[in-house]
Amino acid sequence: MLTLLVFWAGPFAPQQTAGVTLGELATDIAKAAARSVAGQAQPEPVSQPWTIDDYLEIGVGLLAGLAIVTGVAALIRHENKRAAVSGIALGSLAIGIQLFAWSIMMIVGGLVIMGIMLSLRDAFGDIFGGFFGG
Repeated sequence: MLTLLVFWAGPFAPQQTAGVTLGELATDIAKAAARSVAGQAQPEPVSQPWTIDDYLEIGVGLLAGLAIVTGVAALIRHENKRAAVSGIALGSLAIGIQLFAWSIMMIVGGLVIMGIMLSLRDAFGDIFGGFFGG
């Protein structure tokens, strides 16, 4: 239930709008390309602060793993088979939902980044021209 709550009700931490995020991404791509052409070094990566959403995702993963481990332990101890298999199934389903959702988000994110690079092709035709046949 917590897995579905995190995906349907979240994010719980304050988020910027999609337009601001995409605008910043396009600006970062353009600046990185300009630094690369000028031969300048790229800035050092900056770590992002943890939010409540990060803690919830880790908690969901830990609880799902705990459900699988206790289900397997119950099977080994010859406890009620229905309860043990239900624990394993629910833990596996929670992990599966997370993996499926993140896979879809990664594919969509890659498509958005490709769209941004395609729109920057006109401004930086020499850099991105080889990628898009321009």
